[in-house]
Amino acid sequence: MSAPAYLLLEDGRRFDGVGLGAEATALGEVVFNTSITGYQEILTDPSYSGQLVTMTYPLQGNYGVNDEDRESSGPQVAGFIVREAARRPSNWRSQQSLHDYLVEHGITGIAEIDTRALTRHIRSKGAMRGAIAPADRAPDEVMESILAHPLMEGLDLACGVTTDQRYEVAAVGEERFHVLTYDFGVKAHSPRLLSERGCRVTVLPGATPADDIVALQPDGLFISNGPGDPAAVPHAHDAILRLSEAGVPIFGICLGQQLIARAFGARTYKLPFGHHGGNHPVANLDRGTVEITAQNHGFAVEAGEDREVPGAPRLRVTHRNLYDGTIEGIEHLDRPVFAVQYHPEAAPGPHDSRYLFDRFIALMEARKE
Repeated sequence: MSAPAYLLLEDGRRFDGVGLGAEATALGEVVFNTSITGYQEILTDPSYSGQLVTMTYPLQGNYGVNDEDRESSGPQVAGFIVREAARRPSNWRSQQSLHDYLVEHGITGIAEIDTRALTRHIRSKGAMRGAIAPADRAPDEVMESILAHPLMEGLDLACGVTTDQRYEVAAVGEERFHVLTYDFGVKAHSPRLLSERGCRVTVLPGATPADDIVALQPDGLFISNGPGDPAAVPHAHDAILRLSEAGVPIFGICLGQQLIARAFGARTYKLPFGHHGGNHPVANLDRGTVEITAQNHGFAVEAGEDREVPGAPRLRVTHRNLYDGTIEGIEHLDRPVFAVQYHPEAAPGPHDSRYLFDRFIALMEARKE
Protein backbone atom coordinates (compact mmCIF):
# COMPACT_ATOMS: atom_id res chain seq x y z
CA MET A 1 0.00 0.00 0.00
CA SER A 2 3.05 2.29 -0.20
CA ALA A 3 3.90 2.42 -3.93
CA PRO A 4 3.65 6.00 -5.22
CA ALA A 5 0.58 6.80 -7.33
CA TYR A 6 -1.28 9.85 -8.56
CA LEU A 7 -4.77 11.01 -9.44
CA LEU A 8 -5.05 13.02 -12.66
CA LEU A 9 -8.17 14.96 -13.64
CA GLU A 10 -9.20 15.79 -17.18
CA ASP A 11 -8.54 19.51 -16.58
CA GLY A 12 -4.91 18.71 -15.73
CA ARG A 13 -5.11 18.94 -11.92
CA ARG A 14 -2.88 16.31 -10.32
CA PHE A 15 -2.81 14.87 -6.79
CA ASP A 16 0.09 12.68 -5.67
CA GLY A 17 -0.28 9.95 -3.09
CA VAL A 18 0.28 6.23 -2.53
CA GLY A 19 -1.47 3.24 -4.05
CA LEU A 20 -4.33 1.49 -2.27
CA GLY A 21 -5.74 -1.85 -3.37
CA ALA A 22 -4.86 -3.30 -6.77
CA GLU A 23 -1.88 -1.86 -8.65
CA ALA A 24 -3.39 -0.74 -11.96
CA THR A 25 -4.81 2.29 -13.72
CA ALA A 26 -8.46 3.09 -12.95
CA LEU A 27 -10.61 5.40 -15.10
CA GLY A 28 -13.95 7.00 -14.29
CA GLU A 29 -15.88 10.07 -13.26
CA VAL A 30 -14.48 11.56 -10.04
CA VAL A 31 -17.15 12.31 -7.41
CA PHE A 32 -17.13 12.83 -3.64
CA ASN A 33 -19.18 11.25 -0.84
CA THR A 34 -19.70 13.04 2.49
CA SER A 35 -20.62 9.98 4.61
CA ILE A 36 -18.50 9.45 7.70
CA THR A 37 -19.06 5.68 7.93
CA GLY A 38 -20.37 2.98 5.63
CA TYR A 39 -17.48 2.70 3.18
CA GLN A 40 -18.24 -0.97 2.45
CA GLU A 41 -21.87 -0.22 1.56
CA ILE A 42 -20.64 2.65 -0.63
CA LEU A 43 -18.06 0.48 -2.37
CA THR A 44 -20.68 -2.16 -3.15
CA ASP A 45 -23.45 0.23 -4.25
CA PRO A 46 -24.08 -0.47 -7.98
CA SER A 47 -25.03 3.20 -8.48
CA TYR A 48 -21.30 3.98 -8.26
CA SER A 49 -20.44 1.95 -11.34
CA GLY A 50 -18.05 3.91 -13.55
CA GLN A 51 -17.02 6.36 -10.81
CA LEU A 52 -13.90 7.08 -8.79
CA VAL A 53 -15.34 7.79 -5.34
CA THR A 54 -13.64 10.27 -3.03
CA MET A 55 -14.46 10.02 0.68
CA THR A 56 -14.43 13.44 2.34
CA TYR A 57 -14.09 12.00 5.85
CA PRO A 58 -10.32 11.54 6.29
CA LEU A 59 -10.04 8.08 7.93
CA GLN A 60 -11.36 5.06 6.05
CA GLY A 61 -11.02 1.34 6.72
CA ASN A 62 -10.73 1.61 10.50
CA TYR A 63 -13.38 -1.06 11.20
CA GLY A 64 -12.39 -3.37 8.36
CA VAL A 65 -14.64 -5.26 5.94
CA ASN A 66 -17.02 -8.18 6.43
CA ASP A 67 -19.40 -10.38 4.41
CA GLU A 68 -22.59 -8.95 5.95
CA ASP A 69 -22.46 -5.23 5.11
CA ARG A 70 -22.19 -5.44 1.35
CA GLU A 71 -25.01 -4.17 -0.88
CA SER A 72 -24.06 -6.38 -3.84
CA SER A 73 -21.72 -9.25 -4.61
CA GLY A 74 -18.61 -7.06 -4.47
CA PRO A 75 -17.22 -3.57 -5.07
CA GLN A 76 -18.88 -1.67 -7.92
CA VAL A 77 -16.79 1.52 -7.90
CA ALA A 78 -14.22 2.14 -10.61
CA GLY A 79 -11.75 3.35 -7.98
CA PHE A 80 -11.50 4.60 -4.39
CA ILE A 81 -9.87 7.81 -3.13
CA VAL A 82 -9.12 8.48 0.56
CA ARG A 83 -7.01 10.71 2.77
CA GLU A 84 -5.88 7.96 5.14
CA ALA A 85 -6.46 4.20 4.94
CA ALA A 86 -6.24 2.35 8.25
CA ARG A 87 -3.56 -0.32 8.15
CA ARG A 88 -4.88 -2.29 11.13
CA PRO A 89 -8.68 -2.46 11.31
CA SER A 90 -10.20 -2.90 14.76
CA ASN A 91 -13.68 -4.37 15.07
CA TRP A 92 -15.00 -7.72 16.21
CA ARG A 93 -16.91 -8.11 12.92
CA SER A 94 -13.91 -7.38 10.71
CA GLN A 95 -12.77 -10.15 8.38
CA GLN A 96 -10.12 -8.31 6.37
CA SER A 97 -8.63 -4.89 5.79
CA LEU A 98 -9.90 -2.37 3.27
CA HIS A 99 -6.66 -2.68 1.29
CA ASP A 100 -6.87 -6.48 1.10
CA TYR A 101 -10.54 -6.29 0.13
CA LEU A 102 -9.77 -3.96 -2.77
CA VAL A 103 -6.86 -6.15 -3.88
CA GLU A 104 -9.05 -9.27 -3.78
CA HIS A 105 -11.60 -7.64 -6.09
CA GLY A 106 -9.14 -5.88 -8.38
CA ILE A 107 -10.17 -2.34 -7.38
CA THR A 108 -7.54 0.39 -7.61
CA GLY A 109 -7.42 3.16 -5.04
CA ILE A 110 -5.22 5.96 -3.82
CA ALA A 111 -4.50 7.28 -0.31
CA GLU A 112 -2.57 10.12 1.33
CA ILE A 113 -3.87 12.83 -1.00
CA ASP A 114 -5.53 16.10 -0.01
CA THR A 115 -9.16 15.02 -0.34
CA ARG A 116 -10.34 18.40 0.96
CA ALA A 117 -8.62 20.21 -1.91
CA LEU A 118 -9.94 17.63 -4.37
CA THR A 119 -13.51 18.03 -3.08
CA ARG A 120 -13.34 21.82 -3.29
CA HIS A 121 -12.02 21.53 -6.84
CA ILE A 122 -14.90 19.27 -7.90
CA ARG A 123 -17.43 21.55 -6.20
CA SER A 124 -16.16 24.55 -8.15
CA LYS A 125 -15.36 22.87 -11.48
CA GLY A 126 -17.89 20.02 -11.46
CA ALA A 127 -17.47 16.25 -11.54
CA MET A 128 -15.07 15.24 -14.28
CA ARG A 129 -13.27 12.26 -15.71
CA GLY A 130 -10.03 11.20 -14.09
CA ALA A 131 -7.61 8.36 -13.53
CA ILE A 132 -5.69 6.77 -10.67
CA ALA A 133 -2.34 5.62 -12.02
CA PRO A 134 1.00 4.25 -10.76
CA ALA A 135 3.62 6.97 -10.41
CA ASP A 136 5.79 5.45 -13.14
CA ARG A 137 3.09 5.81 -15.80
CA ALA A 138 3.56 8.85 -18.05
CA PRO A 139 0.95 11.58 -17.36
CA ASP A 140 0.55 12.31 -21.09
CA GLU A 141 -0.38 8.70 -21.70
CA VAL A 142 -2.82 8.73 -18.76
CA MET A 143 -4.42 11.96 -19.98
CA GLU A 144 -4.94 10.41 -23.39
CA SER A 145 -6.82 7.53 -21.74
CA ILE A 146 -8.91 9.96 -19.66
CA LEU A 147 -10.01 11.97 -22.67
CA ALA A 148 -10.89 8.78 -24.55
CA HIS A 149 -13.06 7.58 -21.66
CA PRO A 150 -16.82 8.10 -22.28
CA LEU A 151 -18.66 10.96 -20.62
CA MET A 152 -21.44 10.08 -18.15
CA GLU A 153 -24.06 11.83 -20.29
CA GLY A 154 -25.76 9.32 -22.57
CA LEU A 155 -24.13 6.35 -20.83
CA ASP A 156 -26.21 3.28 -19.99
CA LEU A 157 -24.37 1.74 -17.04
CA ALA A 158 -27.42 0.01 -15.60
CA CYS A 159 -27.09 -2.78 -18.17
CA GLY A 160 -23.73 -3.69 -16.64
CA VAL A 161 -24.91 -4.02 -13.02
CA THR A 162 -28.37 -5.57 -13.37
CA THR A 163 -28.91 -9.22 -12.50
CA ASP A 164 -28.49 -11.78 -15.30
CA GLN A 165 -31.26 -14.03 -14.00
CA ARG A 166 -34.44 -13.32 -12.09
CA TYR A 167 -34.39 -14.40 -8.45
CA GLU A 168 -36.68 -14.24 -5.45
CA VAL A 169 -36.42 -12.94 -1.91
CA ALA A 170 -39.00 -14.75 0.22
CA ALA A 171 -41.38 -12.87 2.48
CA VAL A 172 -40.59 -12.83 6.17
CA GLY A 173 -43.56 -14.47 7.88
CA GLU A 174 -46.88 -14.58 6.04
CA GLU A 175 -46.72 -13.61 2.37
CA ARG A 176 -49.03 -10.64 1.83
CA PHE A 177 -47.93 -9.29 -1.55
CA HIS A 178 -45.90 -10.18 -4.63
CA VAL A 179 -43.65 -7.29 -5.64
CA LEU A 180 -41.55 -7.12 -8.80
CA THR A 181 -38.26 -5.25 -8.59
CA TYR A 182 -36.93 -3.76 -11.80
CA ASP A 183 -33.20 -4.15 -11.16
CA PHE A 184 -31.09 -1.34 -12.59
CA GLY A 185 -28.53 -1.69 -9.81
CA VAL A 186 -30.63 -2.54 -6.77
CA LYS A 187 -28.99 -2.55 -3.34
CA ALA A 188 -29.60 -5.59 -1.15
CA HIS A 189 -31.37 -3.57 1.54
CA SER A 190 -34.35 -2.61 -0.62
CA PRO A 191 -35.70 -6.14 -1.31
CA ARG A 192 -34.89 -6.99 2.31
CA LEU A 193 -37.06 -4.15 3.66
CA LEU A 194 -39.93 -5.22 1.40
CA SER A 195 -39.47 -8.82 2.49
CA GLU A 196 -39.68 -7.80 6.15
CA ARG A 197 -43.06 -6.23 5.36
CA GLY A 198 -44.52 -9.47 4.04
CA CYS A 199 -43.60 -9.16 0.37
CA ARG A 200 -42.28 -11.92 -1.84
CA VAL A 201 -39.90 -9.99 -4.07
CA THR A 202 -39.04 -11.14 -7.58
CA VAL A 203 -35.98 -9.28 -8.85
CA LEU A 204 -35.95 -8.95 -12.64
CA PRO A 205 -33.16 -8.06 -15.08
CA GLY A 206 -33.35 -4.47 -16.27
CA ALA A 207 -33.95 -5.58 -19.87
CA THR A 208 -37.08 -7.62 -19.02
CA PRO A 209 -39.77 -6.78 -21.63
CA ALA A 210 -42.91 -4.96 -20.48
CA ASP A 211 -45.09 -7.85 -21.71
CA ASP A 212 -43.33 -10.26 -19.36
CA ILE A 213 -43.73 -7.89 -16.41
CA VAL A 214 -47.42 -7.28 -17.04
CA ALA A 215 -48.01 -11.02 -17.46
CA LEU A 216 -46.74 -11.68 -13.93
CA GLN A 217 -49.67 -9.63 -12.53
CA PRO A 218 -47.78 -8.26 -9.53
CA ASP A 219 -49.29 -6.50 -6.54
CA GLY A 220 -46.65 -3.78 -6.90
CA LEU A 221 -43.62 -2.70 -8.92
CA PHE A 222 -40.45 -1.36 -7.28
CA ILE A 223 -38.01 0.47 -9.58
CA SER A 224 -34.50 0.50 -8.19
CA ASN A 225 -31.57 2.85 -8.04
CA GLY A 226 -28.80 2.54 -10.59
CA PRO A 227 -25.90 4.26 -12.35
CA GLY A 228 -25.62 6.29 -15.53
CA ASP A 229 -27.88 8.58 -17.52
CA PRO A 230 -31.64 7.88 -17.23
CA ALA A 231 -32.09 9.08 -20.82
CA ALA A 232 -30.11 6.01 -21.91
CA VAL A 233 -32.52 3.60 -20.15
CA PRO A 234 -35.84 3.91 -22.05
CA HIS A 235 -37.02 0.31 -21.81
CA ALA A 236 -38.77 0.71 -18.43
CA HIS A 237 -41.22 3.33 -19.69
CA ASP A 238 -43.76 0.95 -21.22
CA ALA A 239 -44.02 -1.22 -18.11
CA ILE A 240 -44.44 1.87 -15.89
CA LEU A 241 -47.26 3.25 -18.03
CA ARG A 242 -49.11 -0.05 -18.53
CA LEU A 243 -48.98 -1.23 -14.91
CA SER A 244 -49.89 2.18 -13.50
CA GLU A 245 -52.83 2.45 -15.90
CA ALA A 246 -54.03 -0.89 -14.52
CA GLY A 247 -53.84 0.51 -10.99
CA VAL A 248 -50.73 -1.40 -9.86
CA PRO A 249 -48.82 0.65 -7.23
CA ILE A 250 -45.34 1.72 -8.36
CA PHE A 251 -42.53 2.96 -6.10
CA GLY A 252 -39.22 4.24 -7.50
CA ILE A 253 -36.02 5.45 -5.88
CA CYS A 254 -33.04 7.34 -7.30
CA LEU A 255 -32.76 6.27 -10.97
CA GLY A 256 -36.26 4.85 -10.48
CA GLN A 257 -37.63 8.36 -9.91
CA GLN A 258 -35.93 9.63 -13.05
CA LEU A 259 -37.32 6.75 -15.12
CA ILE A 260 -40.85 7.28 -13.77
CA ALA A 261 -40.64 11.02 -14.46
CA ARG A 262 -39.43 10.45 -18.02
CA ALA A 263 -42.13 7.84 -18.64
CA PHE A 264 -44.76 10.52 -17.96
CA GLY A 265 -43.04 13.15 -20.11
CA ALA A 266 -40.58 14.90 -17.80
CA ARG A 267 -36.98 15.72 -18.65
CA THR A 268 -33.77 14.97 -16.73
CA TYR A 269 -30.40 16.70 -16.65
CA LYS A 270 -26.92 16.20 -15.20
CA LEU A 271 -26.07 17.90 -11.92
CA PRO A 272 -22.73 19.76 -11.65
CA PHE A 273 -21.25 17.37 -9.06
CA GLY A 274 -24.23 15.29 -7.95
CA HIS A 275 -25.48 14.40 -4.49
CA HIS A 276 -23.49 11.70 -2.71
CA GLY A 277 -23.61 11.18 1.06
CA GLY A 278 -25.70 10.36 4.10
CA ASN A 279 -26.57 13.83 5.37
CA HIS A 280 -28.66 15.65 2.73
CA PRO A 281 -31.67 17.60 4.11
CA VAL A 282 -34.90 17.17 2.16
CA ALA A 283 -38.17 19.04 2.73
CA ASN A 284 -41.30 16.89 2.71
CA LEU A 285 -43.68 19.46 1.24
CA ASP A 286 -46.84 17.58 2.24
CA ARG A 287 -45.87 16.98 5.85
CA GLY A 288 -43.99 20.22 6.40
CA THR A 289 -41.06 18.27 7.84
CA VAL A 290 -37.37 17.79 7.04
CA GLU A 291 -35.75 14.40 6.45
CA ILE A 292 -32.02 13.77 6.60
CA THR A 293 -31.40 11.47 3.67
CA ALA A 294 -28.83 9.21 2.02
CA GLN A 295 -28.22 10.14 -1.61
CA ASN A 296 -26.22 8.95 -4.58
CA HIS A 297 -27.11 10.39 -7.97
CA GLY A 298 -25.64 12.57 -10.68
CA PHE A 299 -28.85 13.36 -12.57
CA ALA A 300 -32.11 15.03 -11.55
CA VAL A 301 -35.63 15.69 -12.84
CA GLU A 302 -36.10 19.12 -14.40
CA ALA A 303 -38.12 21.36 -12.08
CA GLY A 304 -40.76 23.95 -12.93
CA GLU A 305 -42.82 26.54 -11.08
CA ASP A 306 -44.03 25.71 -7.59
CA ARG A 307 -44.77 21.95 -7.55
CA GLU A 308 -45.18 21.38 -11.27
CA VAL A 309 -43.02 19.02 -13.33
CA PRO A 310 -42.45 20.44 -16.86
CA GLY A 311 -43.67 18.06 -19.55
CA ALA A 312 -45.51 15.86 -17.05
CA PRO A 313 -48.70 17.69 -16.02
CA ARG A 314 -50.05 14.72 -14.03
CA LEU A 315 -47.02 14.64 -11.74
CA ARG A 316 -46.53 16.85 -8.69
CA VAL A 317 -43.46 17.55 -6.57
CA THR A 318 -43.61 16.14 -3.03
CA HIS A 319 -40.03 16.68 -1.81
CA ARG A 320 -37.28 19.22 -2.47
CA ASN A 321 -33.58 19.29 -1.65
CA LEU A 322 -32.80 22.06 0.84
CA TYR A 323 -29.28 22.53 -0.52
CA ASP A 324 -30.11 23.37 -4.13
CA GLY A 325 -33.90 23.13 -4.53
CA THR A 326 -33.80 20.12 -6.87
CA ILE A 327 -36.74 17.72 -7.03
CA GLU A 328 -36.40 14.93 -4.45
CA GLY A 329 -39.87 13.37 -4.69
CA ILE A 330 -42.81 13.12 -7.07
CA GLU A 331 -46.22 11.47 -7.21
CA HIS A 332 -48.91 10.98 -9.85
CA LEU A 333 -52.17 12.84 -9.36
CA ASP A 334 -54.40 9.99 -10.56
CA ARG A 335 -52.40 6.78 -10.37
CA PRO A 336 -50.75 4.97 -7.37
CA VAL A 337 -47.27 6.04 -8.43
CA PHE A 338 -44.67 7.83 -6.32
CA ALA A 339 -40.91 8.10 -6.19
CA VAL A 340 -38.03 9.79 -4.39
CA GLN A 341 -34.61 10.80 -5.61
CA TYR A 342 -32.82 9.67 -2.47
CA HIS A 343 -32.28 6.26 -0.83
CA PRO A 344 -34.90 5.46 1.82
CA GLU A 345 -33.23 2.11 2.52
CA ALA A 346 -30.28 4.23 3.71
CA ALA A 347 -27.37 1.83 3.79
CA PRO A 348 -25.41 3.67 4.99
CA GLY A 349 -27.35 6.62 6.34
CA PRO A 350 -30.26 7.75 8.55
CA HIS A 351 -33.59 5.96 8.63
CA ASP A 352 -35.84 9.06 8.47
CA SER A 353 -37.38 7.95 5.16
CA ARG A 354 -38.14 4.27 5.67
CA TYR A 355 -41.82 5.22 6.08
CA LEU A 356 -41.91 5.28 2.26
CA PHE A 357 -41.79 1.47 2.20
CA ASP A 358 -44.85 1.48 4.49
CA ARG A 359 -46.58 3.88 2.11
CA PHE A 360 -45.95 1.43 -0.74
CA ILE A 361 -47.45 -1.37 1.36
CA ALA A 362 -50.50 0.80 2.13
CA LEU A 363 -51.11 1.40 -1.57
CA MET A 364 -51.04 -2.34 -2.24
CA GLU A 365 -53.39 -2.95 0.68
CA ALA A 366 -55.82 -0.34 -0.64
CA ARG A 367 -55.81 -1.95 -4.08
CA LYS A 368 -56.58 -5.39 -2.66
CA GLU A 369 -59.47 -4.02 -0.62
